[in-house]
Amino acid sequence: MSSESCFWLQTMPTKLFSILFFTFTIIFSLFSFLIFILRMKPWCNCDVCRSYLKASWAQEFNNLCDWYSHLLRKSPTGTIHVHVLRNTITANPENVEYMLKTNFDNYPKGKPFSTILGDLLGRGIFNVDGESWKFQRKMASLELGSLSIRSYALQTVTDEVQLRLIPLLAKTESHDDGVLDLQDVFRRFSFDTICKFSFGLDPGCLKLSLPVSSFAFAFDEASRLSAERAMTPSSMVWKMKRLLNIGSEKKLKEAIGLVNHMAEEMIKQRRIIGFSTRNDLLSRFMSSINDDKYLRDIVVSFLLAGRDTVASALTSFFYLMSQNPEIESLIREELDRIMNPVQEVANFEQLREMHYLNAAVHESMRLYPPVQFDSKFSLEDDVLPDGTFIRRGTRVTYHPYAMGRMEWIWGPDCLEFKPDRWLKDGVFVQECPFKYPVFQAGVRVCLGKELALTEMKSVLVALVRRFDIRVVGSNKEPRFAPGLTATVRGGLPVRIEPKLIRGK
Repeated sequence: MSSESCFWLQTMPTKLFSILFFTFTIIFSLFSFLIFILRMKPWCNCDVCRSYLKASWAQEFNNLCDWYSHLLRKSPTGTIHVHVLRNTITANPENVEYMLKTNFDNYPKGKPFSTILGDLLGRGIFNVDGESWKFQRKMASLELGSLSIRSYALQTVTDEVQLRLIPLLAKTESHDDGVLDLQDVFRRFSFDTICKFSFGLDPGCLKLSLPVSSFAFAFDEASRLSAERAMTPSSMVWKMKRLLNIGSEKKLKEAIGLVNHMAEEMIKQRRIIGFSTRNDLLSRFMSSINDDKYLRDIVVSFLLAGRDTVASALTSFFYLMSQNPEIESLIREELDRIMNPVQEVANFEQLREMHYLNAAVHESMRLYPPVQFDSKFSLEDDVLPDGTFIRRGTRVTYHPYAMGRMEWIWGPDCLEFKPDRWLKDGVFVQECPFKYPVFQAGVRVCLGKELALTEMKSVLVALVRRFDIRVVGSNKEPRFAPGLTATVRGGLPVRIEPKLIRGK
């Protein structure tokens, strides 16, 4: 008998076992998937489920969130069920308050949510509950609330605005036909600022002559693909693809691998050069945490919160300014009253005096919240204030995008962009957070709210005074791409014309 034959006979049991194991795995997975499908009853023939599964809603609505808004407006309670997703969706402020405050302990992020985003966010603050969440929130609250970190954040934003953003937009002749994608500019800007603020790292993304950094691209890809997991009728679909390492799950694994590598390198370098005298968030957290993987999860969560949300809010604001030039004029009048003619950026005191600008920012996010919806999972059977029964283990979603479009919440002019609705005798007045949960509300209210608003208003002050920014093409409602935050499909093409400032 030849040596090849002997080798084949020796390895045959191993190969046979591998084939049998793989076959068993596939059969077991398919059986489990079938049981899941039977339990979920996807054949539900109600209009909502049929429209969702066939995507027939897209014939009438540009975005899934617009279709949900339509359904929620028709609901007597402001609450609907999407049975195939085992999801209860609400736009009722009483329900929101109940979930986020009154019965907070029954509505954690939950294991299904943490599984969906676990590969990207790990044990970061936005993906955990219980003691881990409390620890990170306490740490973040101490850091983000300090005067030194607020001053450092404002200086970071000011430098990026003065040294990169304004010069870039002023050179409109360097862009084809004077047109550029404003959403792309803001995503680059906010990525630079959050990396400086969080890691002490300058990726230089705002230089449009350069491609977006591989870290930024990988982060975008990982965020998009993670969000797509939540849109599948069954988690078994993406779990099977992950098991077999195919399709979108293969791309997600590669993107997260690059994010992990970059984050690990940043932490490693920071340990080498020292962190005790630096102001960025990573350095501050490193003084209390020695687990590098935990640090990675924390900083990636801050990156997600501080980058995409700010870019989304700024993009929506200028879309609305392009449609409402009379409001832009009122903002300019306020800025001219408060700032001197040659001043480029506003300080903390001046920003606090800008009541109309603050109202316009909040009104913009009422119509176009950066995070269009947020989901929790019920630990136990429960009944919401509007009488809706919630079965344990099911998903419950509150929908800020839809809430901003409810007449019974905001009045018959709810679809209009009206900053005045936030003013009383010319002074900005904050609405109930459960009516306006753009920054969440209750126990998990966003700790970075004031920092985000300061960054946004600093950018707006600089750009509104210096440029006329107008959307190119039709003024149709934005179409949003799937993602953890609102991103306009195809970007926001604008034409920019420099505007003279009095005294210059």
